[in-house]
Amino acid sequence: MDLGMSARAEELHGELWAFVHERVIPNEATHARQIEESGQRHLRPPILQELKAEARQKGLWNLFLPDEEHGAGLSNLDYAHLAEITGRSPLIAPEAVNCSAPDTGNMEVLHMFGTPDQQDEWMRPLLDGEIRSSFFMTEPDVASSDARNIRSTIVRDGDEYVLNGRKWWSSGAAAPDAKVGIFMGVTDPDAEPYRQQSMILVPLDTPGVEVVRELPVFGHYDGHGGHPEMSFTDVRVPASNLLANEGDGFMIAQARLGPGRIHHCMRLIGMAERAFDAMCTRAMEREPFGKPIAQQGVFQHWVAQSRVRIEQARLLTLKAAHLMDTVGNKGARMEISAIKIVAPAMAAWVIDKAIQVHGGGGFSDDFPLAMMYAHARTLQMADGPDEVHEMALGRRELKRFLPQS
Repeated sequence: MDLGMSARAEELHGELWAFVHERVIPNEATHARQIEESGQRHLRPPILQELKAEARQKGLWNLFLPDEEHGAGLSNLDYAHLAEITGRSPLIAPEAVNCSAPDTGNMEVLHMFGTPDQQDEWMRPLLDGEIRSSFFMTEPDVASSDARNIRSTIVRDGDEYVLNGRKWWSSGAAAPDAKVGIFMGVTDPDAEPYRQQSMILVPLDTPGVEVVRELPVFGHYDGHGGHPEMSFTDVRVPASNLLANEGDGFMIAQARLGPGRIHHCMRLIGMAERAFDAMCTRAMEREPFGKPIAQQGVFQHWVAQSRVRIEQARLLTLKAAHLMDTVGNKGARMEISAIKIVAPAMAAWVIDKAIQVHGGGGFSDDFPLAMMYAHARTLQMADGPDEVHEMALGRRELKRFLPQS
């Protein structure tokens, strides 16, 4: 099994590494300062716009999309290697190269299932980085870990659909440049469970769409459009906004989430690598009790465990990406579930040790570690909680031991 990159990806890898380490990371403080000075936490600051223009000029743009017409023409395996690099600066690098969630998943949905008109209206501005988008699936009133519980409705009325419901953790929806979202709701409550729901495009300026409140994560408000709670009250959109057909909601969700989990997991590995570097550098500089932290036995245990865990997670994630390329998402289901379990837990563990080595500073915004930890811990819930993936993986494994009829 060859988990290496193509020649094209090798070239992009070097260019992206240089861009992130020479341009993005050195400007993280400028990015934060410009947002703070503006008083608008969802501002796309001038430095970000500058970095986006530079990335696009260098060809470091829409790297996630395998279509050569609109993206870089890379495989899942190729892009996985690149996503790791952007994970080293998770608040800036993905957006700087137009590869940030939830836009990537929404662009993939529009690419796979959108009509030509839908693509012209929404996919092309997203590909150009002119607008942002959101994804409306999780609901506050039900256990959304089982998406069959979703109660929001999409009801046909002539040439329109009428949407009603409440959603939350709607990433990006509070940003001023967020213009469209994908809404999942019930179109036929009497259909079999996985054919009840559909997905539809909703312009965010449609009457009845309301940001109820922004939700903090661990007390911190994410500045990328947040993760707000949304209300949809008698929202009318054209029937032509439906994605694919009625009842295709679950099918679209699975097509969207497969690549998205690969992207998240590789970015987590990038975060863990940066935290690891910071931890080791700090340990060489600080000397409690007469010798550097690096000489303390417990720290050397952390270093060894961090390296082992990072390498295991990377190999498993690359294997999942390889299988998606060779046998498809369905054939890689076990590995996709496995990396969703492994990668966030690995990153949270490594980042936690880096925080410990940094002492009080590790909990502040002087270092990126607290932000990284919150992000890693959140991803143990996002795109399905660990327990759901463990249940799915366990059931799949046990099928091999059932008596054959």
